[in-house]
Amino acid sequence: MVSQSSLPLVSQCTVFPHRKSTLPDLKLSVSDLPMLSCHYIQKGCLFTRPPMPASELVSQLMRALSQALSHFPPLAGRLTTDSKGYVYIACNDAGADFTHVYGGDIHVRDLLRYADGGDVPAEFKRFFPCDLTVSYHGHFRPILAVRLTELADGVFIGCAVNHAVTDGTSFWNFFNTFAEFSRGVRRISRAPNFSRDSLFISPAVLSLPEGGPKITFTSDAPVRERIFSFSRKSIQKLKSVVNNRKLEDEIDIAELMGKHSNDALNCKLTQLALLRSAESVEISSFQSLCALLWRGITRARKLPAGKTTTFRMAVNCRPRLVPSLEPLYFGNAIQSIPTLVAAGEVLGRDLRWCAEQLNRNVVAHDGGTVRKYVESWERDPQCFPLGNFDGAMITMGSSPWFPMYDNDFGWGRPVAVRSGCANKFDGKISAFPGREGNGSVDLEVILAPDTMAALLSDLEFMQYVSPY
Repeated sequence: MVSQSSLPLVSQCTVFPHRKSTLPDLKLSVSDLPMLSCHYIQKGCLFTRPPMPASELVSQLMRALSQALSHFPPLAGRLTTDSKGYVYIACNDAGADFTHVYGGDIHVRDLLRYADGGDVPAEFKRFFPCDLTVSYHGHFRPILAVRLTELADGVFIGCAVNHAVTDGTSFWNFFNTFAEFSRGVRRISRAPNFSRDSLFISPAVLSLPEGGPKITFTSDAPVRERIFSFSRKSIQKLKSVVNNRKLEDEIDIAELMGKHSNDALNCKLTQLALLRSAESVEISSFQSLCALLWRGITRARKLPAGKTTTFRMAVNCRPRLVPSLEPLYFGNAIQSIPTLVAAGEVLGRDLRWCAEQLNRNVVAHDGGTVRKYVESWERDPQCFPLGNFDGAMITMGSSPWFPMYDNDFGWGRPVAVRSGCANKFDGKISAFPGREGNGSVDLEVILAPDTMAALLSDLEFMQYVSPY
């Protein structure tokens, strides 16, 4: 997926923190280093027109960015590798990039036309800096870049951040802070934690090729991008279906007592008890949604029954460690949980069964499992292999619990939250909160054109999709 032609550049500058950093160099962790081969994170917010001229808006945003950088010194730094091969963030106040571009022929309504059932407009891809930049390049490029796109009747504020420096939790904490300072808040409300004393800090060295690692997927393969919205009501209905499946092995106890010996009866009762115990497991709304998507995409891909499908879910390790990391620990603290099931089982079993497979892996990913993942990586340090390598993979990223719409820069909440070209390939899914809040979810779905067309005709999946 490649971006369209660039919009006219109005201005470009480097923004420096308004206060000098006192942080030492921060060593990249076992969770940071694999991201060196990934693109920068690209996320941004669409707004209606601010009540001020563009020149004043630019000044306001640059002041707010300078203030925010003082509380997030790593984002104003650069990557550096020492003689032993360890990679650090040098908190050296080198600054972040800020650009102002003009898209006066683009209206907000144009950008939301997919709400009527179309693909996401390609114009969004023009609103982000650091297009297709690999995170290793943070050695000689800014770790953070911000772009203000001036529209006919609104603005888009897009951020690109090095993925080896932040995960989604850290990214949105920064973005929220940036917005707070823009609207006049004087003190940071959620200060990041820069500690480097967890098991993620390792003596293992990641060997990198000359010039740095490359992305592990084809960025220009043909794909379609769609936003599927799920209202609170729709998700509640889906969760109810998943958690209230009628027991297929329900039996009439009275009939059993008349037809079977005590041993046979006890065996049947034990089976029933186990079924009821399994039935009592509460499947979350999000796991229910993931299972629905897994089945829909597997069906749309028309995979052979014996083909192994993989559904990857990123999990936040901060609360899973013992002792836990601070909730606002700055950096990457995520691991990717794969669930592997044959396509025939994904489609041959019911929705709850698929959700149970995901639930089981998520619940099992405790502090001990996090440690095992770290130890496994230390035995074979490597970059994260992002992509759909066998045509049967789905990768779920981002989170519907990130505070994406809590970004009021001084003139109201965003109209929409969208992403750029970064890290997109067939089977890449990103979960966003719905703009209406209250438990609604938007899924940004990237699929091969034929697969997307088939998913749009999938009755099981589409019955839960709500108008945007």
